[in-house]
Amino acid sequence: MSAAPMREPTFWILTALAPEPRYGYGVIQEVTRLSDGRITLQAGTLYAALDRLVALGLVEPDREETVDGRPRRYYRLTTDGATALDAETARLRASVEAATAQLAARRRFGLGPVSS
Repeated sequence: MSAAPMREPTFWILTALAPEPRYGYGVIQEVTRLSDGRITLQAGTLYAALDRLVALGLVEPDREETVDGRPRRYYRLTTDGATALDAETARLRASVEAATAQLAARRRFGLGPVSS
């Protein structure tokens, strides 16, 4: 049996952290950029999600620094987090492939849409 689908904000948070550690606002900006503006995280939502992801072992604190007198806590993806993101990516890919095949069958019957 496969794992339950990941919530979309979780997927994007893990994706934002995949290449390098980021602090909260950096995660928010990267998620917005990667999702072409479809996902806009609020700070409260992000930090609640990060706390949950830390508890699950998918993300861990990386370091803290002070910028303009304000602390920044950086987070990084763990190996378990990368594994979970990889599994979710494979699940999404399989879903896209199934839908693509069904739409191709629909087009073969002349039912449209005609663009591919």
